[in-house]
Amino acid sequence: MGRNIAIVEDEPLIRANYVEALNRFGYDARGYGSRQEASSAFAMRLPELVIIDIGLGDEPEGGFDLCRELRAKSSTLPLIFLTARDSDFDVISGLRLGADDYLSKDTSLHQLAARIAALFRRIESLKAPASSETVIEHGPLKMESERMRISWNGEEVPLTVTEFWMVHTLIRFPGHVKNRDQLMREAELVVDDATITSHIKRIRKKFIAVAPEFDAIETVHGVGYRWKP
Repeated sequence: MGRNIAIVEDEPLIRANYVEALNRFGYDARGYGSRQEASSAFAMRLPELVIIDIGLGDEPEGGFDLCRELRAKSSTLPLIFLTARDSDFDVISGLRLGADDYLSKDTSLHQLAARIAALFRRIESLKAPASSETVIEHGPLKMESERMRISWNGEEVPLTVTEFWMVHTLIRFPGHVKNRDQLMREAELVVDDATITSHIKRIRKKFIAVAPEFDAIETVHGVGYRWKP
């Protein structure tokens, strides 16, 4: 039996489709139609990863409440928001509550599976001895690849899996311009240019929250982005 995944989604057909698809990918997926139903099940036993919609029945913010509740129970439980609400406000709110990734419902099943696999890899790497880490340091930045963790002057920058791989792409070759296609390929995304721009904008904001002077990601207009050497 594969790893246990919970899907909290109030639309029965959508929930059933995700459960069926993830079971085909080899996971043991189970669906819950409300925050209350999920909370009751999780009080008995936490799953290994939870996928959450934001609006749950008559609770427009029910997914946020569930995320907050789960993060209080476990600081390492992988949490993914999968929702039609993709405004910057909602994304930032979800990530600040402790979600590991935030995806829109137009994300393909293969992309969702890639995010899930990446989060499970990160959990496994956190159990590994620190000596096995591949660490890249560039000025005040430190990147621990296996743990998918990035810090600036010793303070962790809370990046999603998608954001981590974008920064990883830029950091590996400082000064080299990476176009949007290259960033999408590394992050296993298929999105438009505006979405890539939004991701970069959020990445910058997260670094600036840790270090107000941060300016290491440079836009090369009409081409892409680079990490300043």
